[in-house]
Amino acid sequence: MAAVESLNTTSAVRARMSNQKSRDTGIEIALRKILHAAGFRYRVHRRPVKGVRREADLVFGPARVAVFVDGCFWHGCPDHATWPKNNADFWRTKIETNRRRDADTDARLHNAGWLAVRIWEHEAVETAAARVIEAVQERR
Repeated sequence: MAAVESLNTTSAVRARMSNQKSRDTGIEIALRKILHAAGFRYRVHRRPVKGVRREADLVFGPARVAVFVDGCFWHGCPDHATWPKNNADFWRTKIETNRRRDADTDARLHNAGWLAVRIWEHEAVETAAARVIEAVQERR
């Protein structure tokens, strides 16, 4: 096994980063509430396509729509991405790798007949829900 790169960081930063939620975030919960109240049913944190080890935040199986709620920092939001000065090479590589993986996931889902809907964490939840509802209704 390769050694883990030692990062130049503080205990406060380590604590803050380790407390970052990867699922059930505020926007994710709010989005689920709106969709459920509108009568939409979905699976939470599932792999839409067998053999593709990528998990969507919401999966609408019959409509073949996979929803991903992406964090601005982790996925390199074009409007809100920040590039840390400390350990800059590590973070640039990490975020760019996430972007490439997201694009690869979208392509794999498309090739399997699925639609990937990407929601940024900064989006208004009502707007995001409307996009998801439209996508699911169009594919039913």
